[in-house]
Amino acid sequence: MIELYHVWKQYQKPHWALSDVSFHVEKGDFWFITGPSGSGKTTLLKIMFREILPTQGQIIIDRRNLLKISDHRIYQLRRKMGIVFQDFRLLFHKKVFDNVAIVLEILGVPRKEIRRRVFSALRMVNLHNKMWEYPPHLSYGEQQRVAIARAVVNHPTIILADEPTGNLDTELAFEIMSLFREINKRGATVIICTHDRELIRHFGQKILFLYKGKLLRKEAL
Repeated sequence: MIELYHVWKQYQKPHWALSDVSFHVEKGDFWFITGPSGSGKTTLLKIMFREILPTQGQIIIDRRNLLKISDHRIYQLRRKMGIVFQDFRLLFHKKVFDNVAIVLEILGVPRKEIRRRVFSALRMVNLHNKMWEYPPHLSYGEQQRVAIARAVVNHPTIILADEPTGNLDTELAFEIMSLFREINKRGATVIICTHDRELIRHFGQKILFLYKGKLLRKEAL
């Protein structure tokens, strides 16, 4: 499903953000990527989404080489991916419904189908009763759930999440992680970057450990 071969990334010499990282993720897997701040977790996620390009190496997703396909086909591939950014990237001047619907509107989905899918996604994260609110009126945890609803509304086969519980209390963090587990049970491949050891102990099955850009080890519990 996702294959990385000898991936290196350098933003500024002489330091490497990633150094010779290789691993495979099978369809339907649930992986954590962990390590201290600055270990390369976010860089690795951005490369898998092709928000940035590696300095060296190859990335294969769904049997397609990300470095050899056109920009047009990158957009097609991204339709199969849901992204939960660390800063959420919500549009604060648009209502919750519109924040989630925007993905489907870009794809030209009929309005009736958009309403059905958005309501279903918001119900899954228990926010269907706040779809006409604006994000600034929501709590931090509710904003996070809006971001998750937006990521899953198009039924992606891959979910990438960058520190999705970074600023949440323990109870809410466990609630958010349970949502990702449910999404995974429905068939999506899920990869989550986090430094939260308690979440990894509770939910982790397959774990990648990064340190200073290097993949130290892989564990399957």
